[in-house]
This record gives sequence, C-alpha cells and structure tokens, in this order.
Amino acid sequence: MNLDISAMVEQMWSAAKGPLGNAAGAAEPFAKSQFTNIGQTVASIGEGIVTGQITKEQAKYLLSIQEHATKSALLAVEGLGIVAVESALNAALGAVTSLVNGAVGFALI
Repeated sequence: MNLDISAMVEQMWSAAKGPLGNAAGAAEPFAKSQFTNIGQTVASIGEGIVTGQITKEQAKYLLSIQEHATKSALLAVEGLGIVAVESALNAALGAVTSLVNGAVGFALI
C-alpha cells in the first residue's frame, strides 16, 4: 500500500488544531505523534486486508485502539477536556476519511 503518512498527518493536524483552541500549540507534538501512529496502523491494515491476514472487523478494532490512544495522549495536555479532544479527533479523522477508506478498500472510518 502506498500511503503518504506524512501528508496524512499534516492533513489531520490541520483539521484538528481548530477544535483544540488555545491548547493547540501544546498539543501539537502529541497529536502529530498519535496521528503518525494512526497512519501507520492504516497502512498495516491495508496490507493485512490485501493478504487476508486481517478481517474488516479486526481492522475496525485496530483503528479504535489507536483512536483511544490518541484521546488519552491529548487528554494529558493541560487545558484540554474530553469535548475538545473528541472534536479534534473527529475532525482529524473526517479530514482523511476518503483517503483511508480508499486505501483499505472499505468504510473503515
């Protein structure tokens, strides 16, 4: 699978920083690290789907693990609450929905 994870991370960050508000600067390194993990997970899922090693159900579970890790990491940033974190993650994933779903070949997000 040919997925530009760096471009994906920047697209996700661009969408997420608005909902993070004044805490965006402090959250950026955490968010970008977690968004990179999401990108790497999506790439692995895509490869696993192609080879038949991962089912769609497993793929959704694997992505949800990364979503929870991202929420946890962002909640560690002072000044961020659950609503801001949820909004930021939803915006980030929404920004790459077509890219991700096209890459894995089904509606993962």
